[in-house]
Amino acid sequence: MMIDMTLFQQIKEGFHDSLYIWAKEVRNVFHDEGVLIFCILVPLGYPLLYSWIYNNEVVRDVPVAIVDMDHTSLSREYIRKLDASPDVKVACYCNSLDEAQDLVGRQKVRGVVYLPSDFSKNINRGERSFVSVYCDMSLMLAYKAIYQASQAVASLMSAQIQIERSVDMTNRDNEVTVEPIRQEQVNIFNSTIGYGNAIIPPVLMLILHQTLLLGIGLAAGTARENNRFADLVPISRHYNGIFRIVVGKAMCYFMIYMVMGTYLGLCVPRFFSYTAMNHAEYFFPFLIPYILATTFFGMTVSGLVRHRENILLLVIFTSVPLLFLSGVSWPVSNMPAFWKYFSYLFPSTFGLRGYTTLSSMGGTLQDIEFEYQALWIQVFVYIFLTCLVYRRQIALTHAHNRERLDQIKEMLKMSEKNKQQ
Repeated sequence: MMIDMTLFQQIKEGFHDSLYIWAKEVRNVFHDEGVLIFCILVPLGYPLLYSWIYNNEVVRDVPVAIVDMDHTSLSREYIRKLDASPDVKVACYCNSLDEAQDLVGRQKVRGVVYLPSDFSKNINRGERSFVSVYCDMSLMLAYKAIYQASQAVASLMSAQIQIERSVDMTNRDNEVTVEPIRQEQVNIFNSTIGYGNAIIPPVLMLILHQTLLLGIGLAAGTARENNRFADLVPISRHYNGIFRIVVGKAMCYFMIYMVMGTYLGLCVPRFFSYTAMNHAEYFFPFLIPYILATTFFGMTVSGLVRHRENILLLVIFTSVPLLFLSGVSWPVSNMPAFWKYFSYLFPSTFGLRGYTTLSSMGGTLQDIEFEYQALWIQVFVYIFLTCLVYRRQIALTHAHNRERLDQIKEMLKMSEKNKQQ
């Protein structure tokens, strides 16, 4: 009976200590300006700014320069149709490519359309004519707009020329002549073919990942700076067990980021009318392991943090690499095997892929089974590593306590000797 009571008291004490650590961590989050900014203000405000910037989805009226060396009615028709397209705007006419190149260099235009002097002559002879398109490749969206508009105008005029030269008797015959095999383009998921719909969903999950790491790292750096011996675990009877420390700290960040994750994953895309086909019944079961894995990953990494500034250097520069490693902006199939498996170390890899499938493609948990299982594996792996980190920190704290006691004993001995003398 005594053994059962002792076990019950240990469980009760551990539970109370976990609640004490949780309450202290919550107070630290709201009292530490740096942690408050990264854990509350950045997740609330930064996604709105990012989504608002890309809310236009596609670029329109990209300025181009025209170099028309033909000066015929056919070349002018090409230019009129190009200017009438929604993607391109004819900003100026140039007499040479050098003049147009200078405008591109000064960012007055984003591209150049060059019509050669034999443009209409070759067409009238029944020969192939060429239109050269030069684009500023520093902005891929501008390149896409100029190239597609030029290609569409060229296809339209080619079809008109084919009809004029055909001997067909009916409009139906003309349609078959121009387009013997009809193709229809149906844009699934990203129906607008917009940049925002493609990039915003994974970026939202990356913001969740990075701000959580920064918040945990800043809190760890503050704990070390406030500790006399620069230890991660303070000298307190409540911090006397590995599991209670890990659970208390993790519970704080889990509760905060469940709210932040709901806001980022369910609310922000709908604020800006992005494609959002995820449902709460699939989203929350996915969000729980993602936040837990990221939390324990951050607590493991926090063992390397000696000062508050260290986590900024350690985390911020990884944002763009993690976006690429996730496979949402570059196909995983084209990645080298090393980087593919290296990306499995980070919860963001599976979090970004899973959320993109749920939100942009209307997937279910069965569709992200691999990512879902990988996140739960990371939860158990990183909670084990976190316990190892805090076990070492508790051992260091005890060693410093013994060192401090030894120093006190030495001081007492010295004082007694002085009294005897």
